[in-house]
Amino acid sequence: MAGFLPVTMEELRAQGTEQPDFVYISGDAYVDHPSFGAAIITRILEAHGYTCAMLAQPDWKTDRDFTRFGKPRLAFLVSSGNIDSMVAHYTAAKKKRSDDYYSPGGKAGFRPDRAVIVYCQRLREIYGNEIPILIGGLEASLRRFAHYDYWDDTVKPSVLQESGADLLMFGMGEHSMIELADLLNAGKPVSEITEVRGTCYLTDPANTPFGCAECPSFEQVAADKKAYAKAVRIQYDQQDEVYGKRIIQRHGKQMLVQNPPALSLTQEELDAVYALPYMRTYHPMYEPMGGVPAIKEVRFSITHNRGCFGFCNFCSIALHQGRRMTTRSEHSVIEEAKYLTTLPDFKGYIHDVGGPTANFRHPSCEKQLTHGLCKGKKCLAPMPCKNLTVDHREYLSLLRKLRKLPKVKRVFIRSGIRYDYVMADKDDTFFRELVQHHVSGQLKVAPEHCANGVLDRMGKPHIETYKAFQKRFYEITKSMGKEQYLVPYLMSSHPGSTMQDAITLACFLKEEGIRPEQVQDFYPTPGTISTAMFYTGLDPYTLEPVYVPRTPKEKAEQRALLQYFKPENHAMIRTALLKAGRRDLIGCGPHCLVPADPHAGKPGQHPQTGRGRQHASQSTQSRGNQHAAQQKHTRKPQQKRKK
Repeated sequence: MAGFLPVTMEELRAQGTEQPDFVYISGDAYVDHPSFGAAIITRILEAHGYTCAMLAQPDWKTDRDFTRFGKPRLAFLVSSGNIDSMVAHYTAAKKKRSDDYYSPGGKAGFRPDRAVIVYCQRLREIYGNEIPILIGGLEASLRRFAHYDYWDDTVKPSVLQESGADLLMFGMGEHSMIELADLLNAGKPVSEITEVRGTCYLTDPANTPFGCAECPSFEQVAADKKAYAKAVRIQYDQQDEVYGKRIIQRHGKQMLVQNPPALSLTQEELDAVYALPYMRTYHPMYEPMGGVPAIKEVRFSITHNRGCFGFCNFCSIALHQGRRMTTRSEHSVIEEAKYLTTLPDFKGYIHDVGGPTANFRHPSCEKQLTHGLCKGKKCLAPMPCKNLTVDHREYLSLLRKLRKLPKVKRVFIRSGIRYDYVMADKDDTFFRELVQHHVSGQLKVAPEHCANGVLDRMGKPHIETYKAFQKRFYEITKSMGKEQYLVPYLMSSHPGSTMQDAITLACFLKEEGIRPEQVQDFYPTPGTISTAMFYTGLDPYTLEPVYVPRTPKEKAEQRALLQYFKPENHAMIRTALLKAGRRDLIGCGPHCLVPADPHAGKPGQHPQTGRGRQHASQSTQSRGNQHAAQQKHTRKPQQKRKK
């Protein structure tokens, strides 16, 4: 092990260095684990001979922390951390959070709102233009174009312009970072670095390169919602490393230029990234503060892939990691698993072998490798593409080998199974072994809704696919004599969801005996297609109008309907049902959602009769402490299904 990166000047000098090549500033606490972008970027720089110092969660109200290491030789690297700082700080209802999963002791307050902008502005105040500032990470990546900001309810310019940084790295930054480091080390001025894939820069419009795809300007998208929707489509259509063009967007007197996405890492390169000498835990300086909670979910988990061709509209992965799959070799994953078994706190359980989507190990089709992914089309929704390659054999082989390792008792899959991909596989061997070996009592899947019109807006498969998966899951579970349950992720108030759709979902949940303890309101985070629908009321690909639940009252009603069984929701649901003309769902009948008596449902009383009573005591406690993340919205609904 190489030890942690220096976090003080004394530690830097102990390494024989007076001036680091790079100072990495992060909005997260310092965790040296490959699940954290800061760890990967600094370790890969180190592997290429560059020195890095880590400045985690600096006090942005003073200059002291920002001058701790002085001026780096090559550049400051700035990131808000693993997630957007506004998502870290606020709920979907814009209420301030009291916790921060990526901070010491899990407490909020260690980073500012809009951390990338604040950190960069502080650096400019101290150092002026003497040293380059390069920004990256999820917050910068998803705000690289003019974007709708939910918290201020306005369209903001590119974060590159607002922050005053010199360059923005988007997506997975290993290739971009090393190319930039080498150019800076060779003495090239940052203002002349304009060709690196996976980066954005600002220039005089007169210097705009030729052959670009041009978006409507910041001024246009801020004034015209149709122009905003058109811009989003252009941005998504060019996010392919095979055919993607440069994208330009005028910002006043400057032109924002996004170079084509960086090339995906090869399997050998990805293996090398995960073989770097990470400490695989948080820095010991956080021990007196209770550590950093984010390590708990990943301490004994293994990432085997990157990217996701599932391409859900509310997910940031397509614009950040991309839709092209990159996977580690079996050898690389197995070596990491063997190392995990040597750790003193390993109890025999590998908590996850996954990634953005656990059961993707191949490109979606052969065409993707040479021609890129189809513009504006989904590989899996509403139905699997006829060209889709469906094959779980390699993933299954990997899991089997992991199960056989000495000291390994169980290998779980917790990062999410794409159930429609499972159902598209004519060979159910993976499905059977998943149920038999890799479910820790509950399997999380994401139908999100049941109304097909809403699912189309989400970019998800229709509900019939989920029903078929659910039926088969319980058939296999029963045949094996197990007691295991599905935990469906559900989302309320997504664009396209009318009150009638929310009622349909509530009826579906009652019919299926599902009682979610928690549900997730749609969260309009920067950069997603769903956020564009939320802001514009238009589908970016068709420009058709999309119904959007906007008022706090309607959002609360849609959310309450998903938890129709809770007495405290009954009054609100009755009002919503009456307004929607669904008086038939109020009363004591077997299909009713809430009782007619406004005094029913007091503590100790069961709020309804009929089938729902059979499931009254079957909800379970949630597992994990996952934070709501922008790359994929985390929800923790819990329920058990009637056996």
